[in-house]
Amino acid sequence: MDFKHYLQVLKEHTPYDFSDYSDNSINRRIQKVVADNNLSIEELLDKTRNDKGFIERLVEGITVNTTELFRDPELWPNFYERIFPMLKGKKTFNIWHAGCSSGMEVYSNMILLHELGLLDRARIYATDISANMLRHCKRGSYQYQFNKKQLSSFKRVLKKSPINGIDDIDFSKYFDIDAGNDKIIAKDFLRNKVEVRQHDLVKDDAAFYNKFDIIFCRNVLIYFNAKLQSKVYQMFYNQLYPKGIMILGNHESLTGFYNTKFKKSGPVYIKTNAFNFKYQ
Repeated sequence: MDFKHYLQVLKEHTPYDFSDYSDNSINRRIQKVVADNNLSIEELLDKTRNDKGFIERLVEGITVNTTELFRDPELWPNFYERIFPMLKGKKTFNIWHAGCSSGMEVYSNMILLHELGLLDRARIYATDISANMLRHCKRGSYQYQFNKKQLSSFKRVLKKSPINGIDDIDFSKYFDIDAGNDKIIAKDFLRNKVEVRQHDLVKDDAAFYNKFDIIFCRNVLIYFNAKLQSKVYQMFYNQLYPKGIMILGNHESLTGFYNTKFKKSGPVYIKTNAFNFKYQ
């Protein structure tokens, strides 16, 4: 069966539309779902039309949920050295993690905001297409061994490039660590801080009425085709305050028209129409 025909069936019988995802990526992932579940084409179509639980698992299989605490450790010192002067002068500020997956990046961000004395001023929002991933985000419970190496890597980076004087972090302040059961659970003050909402970047309008100072959307848009990327960039542009900041993944970048709407400064993209804007 042609995968585009299947995407049309999926669109007609479920709330999900993956037709503007990258062809190679979506085709590969559909084939993997079929193989993992040992389905015939007829069984796949029947489950798509009638099995809501299967659809939720399918969405997880199609979307990419790979994430880690402090993924890309070098990003964070660079990012916060650039934006700390802006944030420390604000009474409140809004941050949106779009495509948050299980929320590990959300917690990474909140930990650093707390270390910088800024968390109380922050309003944190997290969205994802997958209801199951949002449940993971709200629980804040993750595998210890999976993240242990990444936490150690981030500590090494932090010692080389301190953030506003921070050169070490005691993670026991932020997680209850149960190494025997391979589990870490975020403390209540972090879990209660984030507002989670199911949101589909493909189909939905903006998830919130309020504007944002920072939007994270890392390692999501790389799986979209150019048309869909443009739609999402426009949404983010509209949702950002003037001089608001967008953070993309290491392998994602703006091209064409949107290079005139954002100014790149290190790992951040700053909303501006001025070509000579210098971030301060």
